[in-house]
Formats: sequence, structure tokens, C-alpha cells
Amino acid sequence: KGTLMAPPILHRVIHGHSTPEPWQKALLTVKPAILHGYRRHRVRYADYPGIIPTPSSSASVLGTVVWGLTDGDVYRLDRFEGSEYEKRVVRVRVLDAVETEGSETKEGKEVEAVTYVWTAGKERLEDAEWDFEAFKRDKMAWWVEAD
Repeated sequence: KGTLMAPPILHRVIHGHSTPEPWQKALLTVKPAILHGYRRHRVRYADYPGIIPTPSSSASVLGTVVWGLTDGDVYRLDRFEGSEYEKRVVRVRVLDAVETEGSETKEGKEVEAVTYVWTAGKERLEDAEWDFEAFKRDKMAWWVEAD
């Protein structure tokens, strides 16, 4: 849904470093997915986003779904997300192909997933959509540089 879509950050949180050993990387299956009925907002004065449900039928959040997480991995992810978020079971569509210029996103099967939904107050969310590409370009190095 946010910063954890970046593999170096995901691995840093669950393995302690942003460049995992090949065997650690092989334990996980990561696929792009779309969550309908939610919107991703920028959090004021923060690098990370918050997602919230929205009544708009056209709202959706592009993210990733990860299989192969251990209980320890989930514990570390919960600690990383902190008290600003609540875990919720949702239905997402795994994407067969991600939209590139001149092509469409192809939605595949629907699966159950767990996501972290923003609960720390809508007043802390900006109306603007959080930009993952801008985060990777401008901020991600600060999140992984201590390796």
C-alpha cells in the first residue's frame, strides 16, 4: 500500500537489511495487486501514506500482495506500521499485467489479504494522492541508507 511496496524497505523491515540473501528473497512471492474501494493519501509532514475506505466506486489503491511471510515477519511489519494503522482483512485483485504507457492493467483472481488502514485521524491526511514514484526517487534512500 505504501513504502513497503519497495522491496528494499520490505526486506529491511523483515530481514534487518535491504539486500536480502537469495534464500531469504526466495521465501517470498510478491505480486502487484489492486484494492478497490480505498484511496491512498499523503500523510501531512510524513514520507509515507495512509489508505482509507472511500464510498467512490472508482477509487482504488495499487499495491502489492506478499505470500510466504512468517509469524515473525508479520510481527515486525506490525511494529513498523505502529499505532497509526489498523490491520484489516480485505479482498484484492492480483494483477496479471501492470499498466504501462499505452496498455491497460489486467486484473486477475481475487484473493484475501491483510492491509494496514489509516486510523490516526483524517485531519492528518492531505487530499493529494501519495506518489510512490516520487517517494522512490526523493525519499527512499533515507529509509534504507544505514545498510
